[in-house]
Amino acid sequence: MTRRLAVLVSGVPWDGVKGSERQLAEALTAHTDVLWVDPPVSPATPARYRGLAGAGRQWRPRSRPVSDRLTRLTPVALPGLSRPGVRSTTWPMVRAQIRRELREARRWPTVVIACSTHDVLGRWGEGVTNVLYGTDDWVAGAELMRIDVSQLVAGEQRNLANADLVLAVGPELAERWRKSGVEPEVFPNGVDPDAYAAIDSVTPVELPPGFPDKIAGLCGQLSDRIDLRLLEAVADTGVGLLLVGPRDPGWQPERVDALLARDNVHHTGPVPFERLLPYLARFGVGLTPYADTAFNRASFPLKTLEYLAAGRPVVSTDLPASRRLQNQFRELEITGDADSFALGVLDALAGSPAQARVAARREFARRHSWAARAARLMELLDNSDRRILREGTT
Repeated sequence: MTRRLAVLVSGVPWDGVKGSERQLAEALTAHTDVLWVDPPVSPATPARYRGLAGAGRQWRPRSRPVSDRLTRLTPVALPGLSRPGVRSTTWPMVRAQIRRELREARRWPTVVIACSTHDVLGRWGEGVTNVLYGTDDWVAGAELMRIDVSQLVAGEQRNLANADLVLAVGPELAERWRKSGVEPEVFPNGVDPDAYAAIDSVTPVELPPGFPDKIAGLCGQLSDRIDLRLLEAVADTGVGLLLVGPRDPGWQPERVDALLARDNVHHTGPVPFERLLPYLARFGVGLTPYADTAFNRASFPLKTLEYLAAGRPVVSTDLPASRRLQNQFRELEITGDADSFALGVLDALAGSPAQARVAARREFARRHSWAARAARLMELLDNSDRRILREGTT
């Protein structure tokens, strides 16, 4: 029997931060083959993002297997691919390259999943379920992503109109999309508990001599999403602050430079997902210090579940998603201003790392696994397929 195929057109490259799109794609391979499509690149794209074959000026898309059931395609577009004028050619070129990849593989998808506002839905003929997967509120994040908001709104509305199934990361985004006449499925982020199972057996990463023993840690990008006041307040307490992830150079550079220059603050820079455990093993508490913005209020921070899967206590700012998790798991600490955030960190570090509490955190995270999310998506797809079939026969 021919196995099913899902095409997941991602808004982020495979080699970037391992976020919700990549983790869902990997979990879906338990049910279906997956063709992952990177954002398009051009000769002007920095080399680390290209992933292209060819020499000199001969550029062509590159396809390569990631696993037995997952293939990665990196499409090519013209230089200036997001600029007005050139932009109108970008997604027709990407769709053509996806079709060529499918023809060469002699496969056709049962589902196409768009993880952005780009023009990829409603283009694949009958029998293909079109899914819009809202990993964030892209319109609310227009300024953060430095994208014209009108462009995002137009793309969002087009994809909502062409989608057979709409997934929203949280009820805030779902409510906004209901105003467009659709009924989204709330589809929160998940976690891969098995990725953190060996944390107690790894050797923690070495830190500079004299670095504090009690450590609060943050995994993720240092960017406008973070409330810098909270990190400064934690550092002011004298505990160690371990920051693991890339830094946006345009994010308050002078204040961030000053923070990173402190003796009790250590920034690692980017660390691949597969090498995170020795860093997490150093954390006494995990931090989710998001700023109070419309974009963050509609988000679901991956890091909170990942800290819990590693058995660590968590201190988070007051986000709707964090409140929903706290309703299910009372130990999650939610705080308000910078002073209370720092006090919450001190309380968490003073607590006993009792095995029962560690096990409870891990068990809670396991209930929110990406495997469970992927199984739920397959149920939704089966229901959507039956609805499309019924509508096609009336």
